[in-house]
Amino acid sequence: MSNRFDRRKFLLYGGATLGSSIFLKACQSPDTATPPETDPGTETPPDTTATGDTIKVGILHSLSGTMAISETTVVDAENLAIKEINAAGGVLGKQIEAVTEDGASDWPTFAEKARKLIDQDEVVTIFGCWTSASRKAVLPVFEEKNHMLWYPVQYEGQECSKNIFYTGAAPNQQIEPAVDWLLENKGKEFFLVGSDYVFPRTANNIIKEQLKANGGTTVGEDYLPLGNTEVTPIITKIKQALPNGGVIFNSLNGDSNVAFFKQIQAAGLTPDKYPVMSVSVAEEEVRQIGTEYLVGHYAAWNYFQTVDTPANTKFVEAFKAEYGDDRVTNDPMEAAYIMVYLWKQAVEKAGTADDLEAVRAAAVGQTLEAPEGTVTMSGNHHISKTVRIGEVRDDGLFDVVSSTDGPIDPIPWNQYVPETKGYACDWTKTDVDNPGKYKI
Repeated sequence: MSNRFDRRKFLLYGGATLGSSIFLKACQSPDTATPPETDPGTETPPDTTATGDTIKVGILHSLSGTMAISETTVVDAENLAIKEINAAGGVLGKQIEAVTEDGASDWPTFAEKARKLIDQDEVVTIFGCWTSASRKAVLPVFEEKNHMLWYPVQYEGQECSKNIFYTGAAPNQQIEPAVDWLLENKGKEFFLVGSDYVFPRTANNIIKEQLKANGGTTVGEDYLPLGNTEVTPIITKIKQALPNGGVIFNSLNGDSNVAFFKQIQAAGLTPDKYPVMSVSVAEEEVRQIGTEYLVGHYAAWNYFQTVDTPANTKFVEAFKAEYGDDRVTNDPMEAAYIMVYLWKQAVEKAGTADDLEAVRAAAVGQTLEAPEGTVTMSGNHHISKTVRIGEVRDDGLFDVVSSTDGPIDPIPWNQYVPETKGYACDWTKTDVDNPGKYKI
């Protein structure tokens, strides 16, 4: 994918403007990094309930609030995977018992519920979050408790925590190839629209640097508070900045997309002159917004319901059988579905669900014939993924107009760091000069 701009320089320095304390903690130098299992002040994971006939897991998503439009369907996919696994005999001969909590589209609530699932419900892992804001809210809890989160949604990268496994796309598996495709096929002038939190702002920083390096231009950039539907001022700015048409790169999340797509159509910003590329709008959002408002616009994902693989045929049939023929599948749902299976495989390889260090080690290298294609868990806790661009068609599904030949390795950071003779965010590599310490 696009490495024509100085990705390492951007990732190391461009994100510093975000001022994230989590960023600093997660990516400390190898000389100061302490192995997770011996980190002073880190709690030993509680003795979980992977005893008797059940293994408890947590599900933590927004079942209410602005993000419910997207996250409730992810819960459906996770529950489907759990039901299938239980019907096939469970994990290590035990049934999975899911404890579900509502993050309510509120980041402090996510942290509160994560702590409750770990301390009170004594789950062995949690499947959860959608926005980077919710993930960053719960991250300190998982690091304090030395626990495990599986996260299913594309994100901005620049995070390095051995407590999280990411089954959504890193920037080089979604954002960067989407920009490359747009520059080649749709135009050089971009207006960037996003929700006002860490993922859209960091994604747009990446896009602006990429455009500078590849002959594109950022003509405007604007944000809405998450859940805000006052999109008229943004549409006015787009028309002023792109009077003759141009590309709109959209990283709005949640209900804001409903108002955005309805009003850009009403304003005459049609996809022939103003193609919108979205990175958080998939089949379910198209269904809820209204297909008539999105036909001809684009999305960048790793999975679409129309992907032609045997595993996807089975997944779509099983999902519709469980939830209804009118339901659709999408990328975050598929990433949520497969992360349950990847966790299962890791537990079975480790021979335990309770020993989280053993499960973490066993997860790396796990391969799955997923609906999207073959995926493999890397040492940086991200998976390889096929990159696809889809165009919304009349039935609300996507025609895949561009696809990589196979899976692309994840690069949440520049992988090799010559100055330290080590690897960026690879939890399988150790520092030869400081035995027992992880190379970051």
